[in-house]
Amino acid sequence: MSSEIFRYTFDPSVSAEELEATLLLTILAAESLHGATQVRLYAAHAFDADRRVCVIDARSEVGRDINRLFAGFVQREFGEDMFRVERVEQLPKPQQQEQPS
Repeated sequence: MSSEIFRYTFDPSVSAEELEATLLLTILAAESLHGATQVRLYAAHAFDADRRVCVIDARSEVGRDINRLFAGFVQREFGEDMFRVERVEQLPKPQQQEQPS
C-alpha cells in the first residue's frame, strides 16, 4: 500500500514567506470546497520555513484536495524546477519547545 503523505522540498531561493502564503491560500481554497469545519478536522500538514519543507497528509478527501491545490499553486507560482515532491511514510513529529526554568 502506497503512502498518501507528501513532502514538498523547495529550492533555497524560494521565499519562505511566499511559501507560507501559498499554503494559506491552499487552505482557504479547501475551505471553499469543504467548509471551514471539515478543513479544521481533516487538514493535517506541517511547514518548516527554515528548511523550506511542507508535508501534507492526503489520507482524507480534504487532504487529497489540499495536496492537489498546493501542487498546482506551487508549480504555477515557483516553477516545477524549484521543488520536488515525494511520498513519505508518516508526518513529522512536532518539535518540542524547551520550557523555561
